Amino acid sequence: MKRQQALGYRGSFALACSMQRDHWTSRFGFIMATAGSAVGLGNIWKFPYMAGAHGGGAFLVLYLVCVLGFGLSLVIAELLVGRMSRLNPVGAYRKVAGGAWPAVGALGVFTAIIILSFYCVVAGWTIAYLVYAVEGTLTPTRAGGLDALFDNLIGSGLTPLLYAFGFVIATILIVARGVGRGIERASKLFMPLLVVLLLVMAIRALTLPGATDGLWFFLKPDFSALDGATASAALGQAFFSLSLGLGGLITYGSYMSSQQHLGRDALAVVLLDTGIAILAGLMIIPTMFAAGMTPDQGGPGTTFKVLPAVFASLPGGHWIAIGFFALLVLAALTSSISMLEPVVAYLVDERRVSRTKAAWLAGAVCMMLAVPVSLSFGAWQGVTLFGMTLFGLFDYFASNLSLPFGGLMIAIVVGWILGPKAIAAIGPAGSTPGLWAQGWLFVVRFIAPAGIVWILVQGLL
Repeated sequence: MKRQQALGYRGSFALACSMQRDHWTSRFGFIMATAGSAVGLGNIWKFPYMAGAHGGGAFLVLYLVCVLGFGLSLVIAELLVGRMSRLNPVGAYRKVAGGAWPAVGALGVFTAIIILSFYCVVAGWTIAYLVYAVEGTLTPTRAGGLDALFDNLIGSGLTPLLYAFGFVIATILIVARGVGRGIERASKLFMPLLVVLLLVMAIRALTLPGATDGLWFFLKPDFSALDGATASAALGQAFFSLSLGLGGLITYGSYMSSQQHLGRDALAVVLLDTGIAILAGLMIIPTMFAAGMTPDQGGPGTTFKVLPAVFASLPGGHWIAIGFFALLVLAALTSSISMLEPVVAYLVDERRVSRTKAAWLAGAVCMMLAVPVSLSFGAWQGVTLFGMTLFGLFDYFASNLSLPFGGLMIAIVVGWILGPKAIAAIGPAGSTPGLWAQGWLFVVRFIAPAGIVWILVQGLL
């Protein structure tokens, strides 16, 4: 009976796969595009300063545990739900789980808007620094000069907003045309370039005088520094970096071929994403030590206050700075597309809005929310809620609450509601899943939910 149900499900899954829908043109294109949705400012901007503020090596160990213990299994789960349903996050939860579960998809869509509203502000800073690099403004190597340059930018009011709006508009224009044709092709070219450039700069950073202390701080864990806040921060960063819990992976999974191997392709995406985060840490944290800075000094401005000093010490540093910030803008753009796409897919699928109108409507909401977020670094710096600025509040809500909650819900849906049906659909159509699928389901059912709940509680204590 169970075998008949599984075969019946395979038949319905194959039928769903035959429906006309956008799709990835190749496995490599899918990996680059999906990794591009994960590889962005979360890896290069946020990860190094989070590691510096939470114990270095201890944070790295917890981060790797979260990524490989929970993150990989949940990446597979989200892609699976997307491929099974061929729908947006709200419709996907409705199709595979029913009842009140579409509300979880709606929370993911809302979270995507919240993240993009502060993500575009930081991306705007990146665009500004690309302009500075082209102009040759990134010449001061003293910490005070770099601090002043960054502080003047984020506190100037209108300028960072214009850059943020330009970034959102670029995202809108790409999403309005469809993700596959544009972003997949660009990702095939620029993602490998980003990896090579990061590797070169990480090697150069490690040769700076005093960088060895930073290397040991980052790689040698001091477990006495561990506490609930560190555990919560590591989990939140893992979810933020992998784009879990906001529906982007569900939407990207809905474009997958039924012949793709979910486990293998998801592992490639996760390893690429994690490797880039570690490279960013090896590039920035040792450089901070070499510059005489403590690892918790940089905060959100670490990338902008430290990297120009690295560029200045390299032969052809002016051109490297231009290339780096250009690629960082692209990495941010590939991630922002994956944040806007589930919102657009929801409006198109559920509200029957045209893709163009949906993209502009969702983008306009993000731009409106970006205004108070950006001003929280300037005129509204003294405005706080729950002891946090608006930027900090949005970041905390998304990284520490909503994204882990979304991950917990996807684990429950895939592990307990779908159960054996998930295993039947996880491999390429017509194949028999291996023993790894049983182990994956066990992690989704027991390990991931227990770990997420424990760390969520630790973060709230």
